[in-house]
Amino acid sequence: MSAGGNQHVTVLLEEAVAALHVNPEGRYIDATFGRGGHSRAILSRLGAGGRLLSLDRDPQAVVAGASLVDSRFTLRHAPFSQLAEVARGEGLGQVDGVLFDIGVSSPQIDEGGRGFSFRFDAPLDMRMDTSRGETAAEWLARAEESEIAEVIKDYGEERFAKQIAKKIVAARSERPIATTRQLAALVAEAVRTREPGQDPATRSFQAIRIHINQELQELALVLPQALELLKPGGRLVVISFHSLEDRIVKRFLKEQAEPDKLPKDLPLRADQLPPPKIHLVGKPVRASEAEVAANPRARSAIMRVAEKVSA
Repeated sequence: MSAGGNQHVTVLLEEAVAALHVNPEGRYIDATFGRGGHSRAILSRLGAGGRLLSLDRDPQAVVAGASLVDSRFTLRHAPFSQLAEVARGEGLGQVDGVLFDIGVSSPQIDEGGRGFSFRFDAPLDMRMDTSRGETAAEWLARAEESEIAEVIKDYGEERFAKQIAKKIVAARSERPIATTRQLAALVAEAVRTREPGQDPATRSFQAIRIHINQELQELALVLPQALELLKPGGRLVVISFHSLEDRIVKRFLKEQAEPDKLPKDLPLRADQLPPPKIHLVGKPVRASEAEVAANPRARSAIMRVAEKVSA
């Protein structure tokens, strides 16, 4: 994720790349290219024999990345749930580090036509990959009231999810909900109390976006792939911006940092148990006060780092 406006500032840039412990001749994957902040920083630390593979599901990010010309660098249009398949197709083998900067990017939010933000009146799209899949407008036109309520409650942690869903279903019977402004107005009518400094539509827009892009499912699918791709001593670095994302990352890392659970009645000593797959590196890292002051979107960022255990 990056700062708004025309200048895109990558969050936790130095911290994330430092956590990778870049080996100049190593192989790395930036699974969320965005506008290339992390990729450029990794490339600046790689030697002539190093290699970087980057992915992004957003066609606009891939187009923007075409300006980064480097023989050590490859950018592919793909969701990160296809990480292992793409890496295999590139003949990458095992790698020294994998980096994730999860969630919606600032260009996606700041370009009104994408439909991610209620700050602009735009078609209700919300797809990170505009080349495939169902738009938010299409989903809202067909989904059952109970499904809409469940998505808004689970992914937006919205107290008024049932009321919002009911309002949406009633409104769509009169005319399609096709724009961000229409949806924001409906949510505002259904939300009875507002949180200070937050638009009543914030939670619902977030929830629908997460659902449309299957963001949490993508994350759950890719983490085991990333771990499998890492060579012993390789680093996994994950930056998340939402508590639901961070919960998935935290749980996965915690499970992998513990030895495999074997039946209790097996006659094994502690030193005979299979070792954990990773060890956690340091404590979770958050953006500094200075970074948050310069880029308010960094406020919710949290970075977790793990290293694959040597065989």
